[in-house]
Amino acid sequence: MSSSPIAQHRKPALDELGDFTTTVRVIPICLLAICIGVLSTFVAWILLKLIGLITNIAYYHRIDTAFVSPAGNHLGLYAVLVPVVGSLIIGLMARYGSDRIRGHGIPEAIESILMDGSRVKPRLAILKPVSAAISIGTGGPFGAEGPIIMTGGAFGSMIGQFFHLTSIERRTLLVAGAAAGMSATFAAPLSSVLIGVELLLFEWKPRSAIPVALASSTALLVRRYILGLGPLFPVPSHPAFIGLTGLGGCLIAGLAAGALSALLTLGVYAAEDLFQKLPIHWMWWPAIGGLFVGLGGLIFPQALGVGYDTIRQLLQGDVPLAVFAGVLLVKSAIWMISLGSGTSGGVLAPLLMMGAALGGIESMFLPHYGVGFWPLVSMGAILGGTMRSPFTGIVFALELTHDFNMLQPLLLALSPTCLRCSSSSVPFLRKRSRAAAIT
Repeated sequence: MSSSPIAQHRKPALDELGDFTTTVRVIPICLLAICIGVLSTFVAWILLKLIGLITNIAYYHRIDTAFVSPAGNHLGLYAVLVPVVGSLIIGLMARYGSDRIRGHGIPEAIESILMDGSRVKPRLAILKPVSAAISIGTGGPFGAEGPIIMTGGAFGSMIGQFFHLTSIERRTLLVAGAAAGMSATFAAPLSSVLIGVELLLFEWKPRSAIPVALASSTALLVRRYILGLGPLFPVPSHPAFIGLTGLGGCLIAGLAAGALSALLTLGVYAAEDLFQKLPIHWMWWPAIGGLFVGLGGLIFPQALGVGYDTIRQLLQGDVPLAVFAGVLLVKSAIWMISLGSGTSGGVLAPLLMMGAALGGIESMFLPHYGVGFWPLVSMGAILGGTMRSPFTGIVFALELTHDFNMLQPLLLALSPTCLRCSSSSVPFLRKRSRAAAIT
């Protein structure tokens, strides 16, 4: 019996929407993705070593690649000049090298996908990690993950261009490199795939999801031998059941995280708009932002740099109130100003720190369910809310801590932030370029 005209009309559309087919073409793409996973892990390792080297040179005047915090320096007032000099170098690199090094990496990857057919220039693969290392190593309040995402994506794109692949295949390899870079940095392979799909890939099909998953898994495997395994932020075990009172507290924590993420977003936009009104070339903007970073470092030294050690302290408890206040006031302020100035650096680590600090404040009046419970809840909530990727925020928090008893609290806390994501008219990951009109 023949199908009706209506069914015949609908069939192609349904086939297109449910396109889970693939061809043998995916096999060489998967092999390339595995190679990109290995390459991206070494890129992450090199960048972390470079950050350590610049930090040691700038703040301690020694040649060492150990990953250290700038907070322990004894430079006194001279420490204010370190971020200024580093930001000035970045401004020069952006003007005379490539302005794509400005920003935290993910918007640049989105722009390459949307506007340039997933093509990334080779020099960006060098300039982006070097500029990020200078920014973070001289005290910039950023994480290394954004630049690693962009650098891994750049290498993936270049490999796709070398083999003359289609734009869809280049996009797949770009996202594979980005996911592998994040997986190598945080030892979080699943959330790395999810953030690639939610923010970069724009589809969930075998032709792209399988290569990205293989690249992320390969990066975790290689990380085992050069960086070690996770969790990156171990926490004490928390109870599997917290009752109605605890779940109500999770809703409160989610609402607070949504409010803070909205304030941070508006703060970054306001800083960008103020810098654009300055009557000087944008090359000088990062140096002005660096001055605020240096002054903030005098007030609260832990605000400088990546801050992984501070995040661990916030999650493991025994942190004085001054640290919570310093993170929420000083760290957030210099982060917004510096990011708005157009310097280079990632946003995930600062968001984790600010979320953990918010949770530390909440733990003073919410029910006690173990050390680091509320910092972990708020950390996942503010990440998902600000990045507009709630599911990624949940999985990311679980992979960073390996505390899978936190699944239900995180799921409930992320619910209010989803309301914020759907109601926000402007995405956090906006780009000062043509891509802003599309994203």
